[in-house]
Amino acid sequence: MTKERYYKQLEENFPKFIKDLDRLISIPSYYTEDNSGYPFGEPIQKALEEMLKICKELGFKTYIDPEGYYGYAEMGEGEKLLGVLGHLDVVPPGDLGKWNNDPFKPIIKDGKYYGRGSQDDKGPTLAAIYALKTLLDSGFELKYRVRFIFGTDEENLWRDMPKYVEKEEMPSIGFTPDSKFPLIYSEKGLLQCKLIGKNESGMKFKGGDAFNSVPSSIVVEDDKELAKILKELNYEFKEHDGKIEIIGKSVHAQVAEEGINAINRYLHALEKLGRSSKAGKFVEENLIGYDFAEPIFGNIEDEHSGKLKFNLGKIEFNDDEEILCIDMRIPVTYNVDDIVDMLTKKAAQYGLAYSKYDFLKSIYVPLDSELVTTLMSAYQEVTGDMVSTPIASGGATYARAINNCVAFGCVIPGSPKTEHQPNEYIIIDDMKKAMKIYMTAFEKFNK
Repeated sequence: MTKERYYKQLEENFPKFIKDLDRLISIPSYYTEDNSGYPFGEPIQKALEEMLKICKELGFKTYIDPEGYYGYAEMGEGEKLLGVLGHLDVVPPGDLGKWNNDPFKPIIKDGKYYGRGSQDDKGPTLAAIYALKTLLDSGFELKYRVRFIFGTDEENLWRDMPKYVEKEEMPSIGFTPDSKFPLIYSEKGLLQCKLIGKNESGMKFKGGDAFNSVPSSIVVEDDKELAKILKELNYEFKEHDGKIEIIGKSVHAQVAEEGINAINRYLHALEKLGRSSKAGKFVEENLIGYDFAEPIFGNIEDEHSGKLKFNLGKIEFNDDEEILCIDMRIPVTYNVDDIVDMLTKKAAQYGLAYSKYDFLKSIYVPLDSELVTTLMSAYQEVTGDMVSTPIASGGATYARAINNCVAFGCVIPGSPKTEHQPNEYIIIDDMKKAMKIYMTAFEKFNK
């Protein structure tokens, strides 16, 4: 009967959840260099303030970092502190022509909630908050503290979480609702870097939205010879307004091999035309025809986390330099210095110099740990899924930010991951199921 009461309360609270999610999604909270004085731009600050306002309305105690790097909302009493970490920044929407609706004017259609941040990570974060709120509305007595920690720079350089770690109390256990169920126990090392060389080609262009997204397109000046070679290579493109748009398929860099890299295709076409460049030669010889940059690294993989992943996310040819922006996901048992050494030596063969941009070390939480077994039992109890097992991932989540933390939901097995893509959405029924899983997890931690 207790579960029935909780689930009935969830249905009563769900319309309010949707309204509050609308408030968050409507804020275009991607990184902006502006003169606002906030570390990552005014839109992200607005999203942080709006989330804390929502939490305060729900009865949580709230706090915002005076510098604007993070905030948190807390409920409960006692020494034990469970941290739930989510981020309020999003990736840019990219080509708006590929969206069926405004990415920041959320809509529900065919049982799906559309909007940038609906799956990554505003929707899941708010779902976890409403899961706890629903328990409390149903008479649940919380015997420990739950702190929802809100980050603001997850999609870029993670300059937010070190500030939290420096200033605040650390949870003893935690999870982040920023991936998929049943649970992510291992995350690859994340290396972002630039390969830079002198521009001797005379070409100038740029493309791509983020290191960690496979570029869905690149737009360049219209060119009959380029159009001809693109046709010969069977590469999709469009011609409009005096421009050529080379078409790719955007996916998250952790599964780069499942996408189609428009920048790679453009550089390949230029090489075939004889318009050679350092970057073009590098791409043609090491990335075209290879899913995992095997000419650079050979076969890099382990049993815990799979293969090394390599993504060329952004490019710029300016008056002076060719700049390639690279995102790599490194298996947990490999040393990053060895990977850097291989890339540096290979890049030098093309006149490109390696420059580190960011690095996040890998994590591994034992499968028999209390954290993993508790969360898995919550997932299994709600779903009845006794087949799915904990996953090793190439994604980078806030599970890396604190000790004894894993990624837990909120995408259900078999449902699509739409993060970073046009028409990002989350399935309404999946969101409700995720809330039930989080409610059960909060119950199980109540010892």
